[in-house]
Amino acid sequence: MIRRWTTIASLLLLLHAGKTFAQTADNMVYNPSFEEYRRCPQRIDALGVMTAVDAWWQPTAGSSDYFNACGGRDCQVPRNKMGFQDAHDGEAYCGIYCSQEHYREYLQTELRTPLLAGHRYRVSFWVCLADKSPHAVATIGALLTTERLEDSTWDVLMEREITDYNENKSQSIAVYLTPQVINNKDSVLSDMRKWIEVSGEFTAEGGERFLTIGNFASFNHSNVHTTNSVNAILQGAYYYVDDVAVMPLDSTEISIESSDTPAVGDVVPMWNIFFATSESEVLPQSYNELRRLQELLEANPSMKIELRGHTDNQGTVEFNLRLSVDRAKSVADYLAEHGIDRRRMTFTGFGKSQPVDTNDTPEGRSRNRRVEYRVLSK
Repeated sequence: MIRRWTTIASLLLLLHAGKTFAQTADNMVYNPSFEEYRRCPQRIDALGVMTAVDAWWQPTAGSSDYFNACGGRDCQVPRNKMGFQDAHDGEAYCGIYCSQEHYREYLQTELRTPLLAGHRYRVSFWVCLADKSPHAVATIGALLTTERLEDSTWDVLMEREITDYNENKSQSIAVYLTPQVINNKDSVLSDMRKWIEVSGEFTAEGGERFLTIGNFASFNHSNVHTTNSVNAILQGAYYYVDDVAVMPLDSTEISIESSDTPAVGDVVPMWNIFFATSESEVLPQSYNELRRLQELLEANPSMKIELRGHTDNQGTVEFNLRLSVDRAKSVADYLAEHGIDRRRMTFTGFGKSQPVDTNDTPEGRSRNRRVEYRVLSK
């Protein structure tokens, strides 16, 4: 896709009357108070895959949770399995474990646009300790990175480097990550009634576009305190999280990357559409890519597109063909659910017949598993 630079004037920090910080127009976080969702959450899942809420996901094996007023008994707002708490804003929030020595949970999202080098930003989010928590901590923070953080473990999220020396010997080194914004270590987040804001300002190095929230400190450095909860049934400090914001502080004009409208006949790959293995449901990590296509279609109300699904070479021809069709249809369903007329979209699948990379490596197969769109008319 051809790219250009668009000037957005005066990105100011404005607190509008009657709105929380996270709701202001300049917030760079999609779905900041977790109100947009694919379905109502029904239970606290041991695997914790947050497929119900748009734009947010768990970056590790830790089972982060989603709560909404429309949810099942475990996941309702205000009363749920973890306690009783109204949302700070709206009718939804998320929840994460933050204190156990060898078990942590995190929330992750992708910003609307990458941060710009040398510019100042303010990050804020609100937390409340769940009623059934026997412990509280201080060191909950927000980390912004250029790359998506992923870890298959449920331990503290760390930067892991593996060095291979030969076929039989390798070394793994893990380093604690340092959030740009972190709650004061001496101020334990122990309130079970009031929401507490965690916030701070920093200067971007440039390119940061993924935001991860949680406790990045070791157990011994988290200032863990025992609570007086008479309802404590959990094994650590569990926090509700709501109203997340990343706001530009500079009042000068800045440039943000955007995309030109593709021409009729252009085929545009969407590399950041994600699905579970052998499944067709779009995962929350896909939200930014889907929102960009949604906004393109909203800005060009006469545009019609064909959604095209592709797979790697794992599996039979018949299975991959059906999977590719279903994945293209899943993208069409998402767009229709968000207001795009179905008559403007068709969908098809090509299975494994049109690879764009090798199928001999995991990276190549990942690129081959894609959804793209072709502009039919404008």
